[in-house]
Amino acid sequence: MLSKLWLPLLISVPLASPQTAGLTEKETLTYTIEWRLITAGKAVMEWAQTHFGWQVNLHVESVGLVSKLYKVVDDYNANLNPGLCTISSLLTAHEGSRRRETRISYDYASRKANYLERDTAKNAVLLKNEIDVPACVHDVIGGLHLLRTLNIELGHSVMIPVSDGKKSVMAKVEAQQREDIKTPAGQFHTIRYEAYLFDNVLYRRSARLNVWLTDDRRKLPVQIRVRMQFTIGTITLQLAKPD
Repeated sequence: MLSKLWLPLLISVPLASPQTAGLTEKETLTYTIEWRLITAGKAVMEWAQTHFGWQVNLHVESVGLVSKLYKVVDDYNANLNPGLCTISSLLTAHEGSRRRETRISYDYASRKANYLERDTAKNAVLLKNEIDVPACVHDVIGGLHLLRTLNIELGHSVMIPVSDGKKSVMAKVEAQQREDIKTPAGQFHTIRYEAYLFDNVLYRRSARLNVWLTDDRRKLPVQIRVRMQFTIGTITLQLAKPD
């Protein structure tokens, strides 16, 4: 259950060609993952400019007691066009005895997204479908980088087209307030945002998702937190090592 929530952590304006001045050509960010006051995992997010646009890689794995109880090794890769619209994504998930591979491709000429999820241990197709998408849509990780290019005034919000390949929605992202945040990488002046992806928006589960970006030109994502009901608890990613 915990592992299924890690990737979604990571969140009306003309979005087809955003300004990417705040994004560096290459970046590696390492995070610690905390759950119920213990270090449950680590995540490494790599971001790089390519000849076709951008590529983002996310590696997540459990550590310590959590890893002994339920080992998780997930790898997520996405290709984005110059406007940060998602072209394709691939998730390979090793979670306990489960082995899954999920491929999503976005065809903006036909405005369709094709989703294929396979059980690689059993060589079986679990889900295959096609949905309609707008002229530009963002996966959750690509949406996080898009947020870094936007200048949202405090107390204001924007609507961002987001898809997980099974559903496409317009998700609200709100700039809420300035906060000083301390992480293993140091102390940062940040702006806290809330991304409304849960509660039957993109995901059915009831939860609140907040992202803290540094209040500067780079807008580093130094903390990401999802709060769920008490039975599951709160999961927090904190920046441990910027590149």
